[in-house]
Amino acid sequence: MIFNSNKLYRIPLHYHIYFWLTYFLFNTFRWGSYFNDYIYSIKTNLLGFPIHMALCYLNILVLMPYLVYQKKYILYIISVLSAIFIMVVVKFNLTYMLITHDVWPEGPQVINTLSLNYTIDMMMGELYVMTFVTAIKITLDFLKEQRRVTDLEKSQLETELLFLKSQISPHFFFNTLNNIYALSVEKSNKTPKIVLKLSELMRYMLYETKGKRQTLENEILCIQNYLDLERIRNGERLVVNMSISGDIHHKEISPVLLLTFVENAFKHGVNKNAGDVTINISFDVKEDFLHFRISNPMPTITKHKDNFNTSSGIGIENAKKRLELGYNKNDYKLSFKNKKNIFVVKLTIKVS
Repeated sequence: MIFNSNKLYRIPLHYHIYFWLTYFLFNTFRWGSYFNDYIYSIKTNLLGFPIHMALCYLNILVLMPYLVYQKKYILYIISVLSAIFIMVVVKFNLTYMLITHDVWPEGPQVINTLSLNYTIDMMMGELYVMTFVTAIKITLDFLKEQRRVTDLEKSQLETELLFLKSQISPHFFFNTLNNIYALSVEKSNKTPKIVLKLSELMRYMLYETKGKRQTLENEILCIQNYLDLERIRNGERLVVNMSISGDIHHKEISPVLLLTFVENAFKHGVNKNAGDVTINISFDVKEDFLHFRISNPMPTITKHKDNFNTSSGIGIENAKKRLELGYNKNDYKLSFKNKKNIFVVKLTIKVS
């Protein structure tokens, strides 16, 4: 019931046993040493501890959930003081009848009747125990609630990442199927090759990209398959210059992240340009970071003036969001530049 939750966090029974047993032994030795009478200390603690426990559990299991968390503070204070007073009366009578007529040997005087000083002193003692136990309970509940919130945020993060990643495949396949349809209408002999390449990409994207990370080697191979598709579709008008340097082995990256930028380059730089087109792609691994760069010409075929920028289309926005969710700020740097009608994407990202 902590933090408006309908479920009370439960502490395992053995922790309760350890706590009360430790507290009982400490109190027994404490008062046994004080009175120099350990038998008397054991008797009084055996009588007093059930009262301590009853008050503590009454407070944390009943009074706080039903009064404090419902903001009935005055009623809570009255209930706590009443419960403590009743338990003090019970403790006085049980001590008097079962252990000794001197029910307050540590007090300033011998008493055998319930007095105001005795009542106040005992109530303060019981309130101390209740406060101590309640503080432990609230602290544990707070830590568990924090863990629950953290787990929930992590779950939401993973769900959002999966959603963003799942958007890539339909978007990519939709565009490729459109290309296949156009070629089939023309009865092009390129169609069978494209279908085979597409099946390889589908197999990879459906079965090899479910984890948080994929090897950089496989990601580059996926991009190469995509480039093969585009080469078949566009023929000699397309020139792709791709370079790889550094050690790409045993490096990992978020699945199909780089493919988003590659596909975006073809969507705007190839499909929206007539004549020959050149795409430049480079992968340069230095220590634990990949320096990825891709450039394409700005689109020339458009119905309206093309405002091509970093926020155009769901692909770039998708990639930016995945970077924000999947990496620390210091683990990547993404930049866009438009220079002399050449659009350049640069991504430096940790791949260790």
